[in-house]
Amino acid sequence: MGLDQAVTMDALAGFAANPNVASVLVLSLGCEGCQNDAVVDLIKTRTNKEIRTLIIQEAGGVQASFEKGIKIAEDLVRDARLCTREKTPISDLILGTNCGGSDTTSGLGANPLIGEVSDWLVAKGGTSVLCETSEFFGGEHILARRAKNEEVAGNILKIVKDYEDYVHLFGAEMREGNPSPGNIEGGLTTLEEKSLGCIHKGGHSPINAVYPYAGELKSHEGLVIMDTPGNDPSSVAGLIAGGCQLVLFSTGRGTATGNALAPVFRITANPNTAHTMHDAIDFDASETIYGPRTMAELRDALLGELVACCNGEKTCAERLGFVETALPHICNYM
Repeated sequence: MGLDQAVTMDALAGFAANPNVASVLVLSLGCEGCQNDAVVDLIKTRTNKEIRTLIIQEAGGVQASFEKGIKIAEDLVRDARLCTREKTPISDLILGTNCGGSDTTSGLGANPLIGEVSDWLVAKGGTSVLCETSEFFGGEHILARRAKNEEVAGNILKIVKDYEDYVHLFGAEMREGNPSPGNIEGGLTTLEEKSLGCIHKGGHSPINAVYPYAGELKSHEGLVIMDTPGNDPSSVAGLIAGGCQLVLFSTGRGTATGNALAPVFRITANPNTAHTMHDAIDFDASETIYGPRTMAELRDALLGELVACCNGEKTCAERLGFVETALPHICNYM
């Protein structure tokens, strides 16, 4: 349907335009709703990087498409390898923040630490993105008070109301179906508890804008919000389609999803999770609760690791080869 297709198209264009992507091969069957030329045209509204195309039904079949596609990809990769690394200020970073598999340690430790990093980046002139609209419920009034003006405050309240109204169409109730069983087992008994922990990722900076899912984010804009679902792969995908080059992701009980286009750097403040999920956790933040290091010391240590990640050091998700990507759907398929 129209609106659903628009979300998909915006996400595809955003993936292609993400700064982590050197060039693009747009591959299509030939008769789908998201036509190849329409996708290319939308990509061109966001970026001027090289775009190549391949349509299976016009390329001589599936096997021929494989061969041609591999050849095109090899050419693009060869050209990309000619790029030289250049220094850039940290203020150019657009940082996405997300949480999943939350427990009590998320709101008490990991998310406040992410908030410290977010405030630091905003103070340096960067952009930090808070998302997961379904996890603002019960805390949306707190976020609205931090909006830079009445328009932004109204947009924050609107995306929460629209989300709840939409869920009602299917006979569901957000305030009864969330937290998830894992959240509850981890000590979160109400959605408000979960939300109050989630919004700590935004630190204490003013909120300057509210973006739709996969909306084209701006550099040097401070703290902003993107309207995404709580589902981890689709929320992260929206951030990356918007232009985030890096996603800082907290987890209490442990989750290990990644993405093909941007590093997903995962932290936990749960010492048990840091041990049992050690191969999926990039930073043990349990000292935010148990010490001895201060929050400022942990922020600086985490920032050092994030900069190393920006400079090419692989995250656990990258080393494990996790590239899960999903998009939200607004309606059933025709």
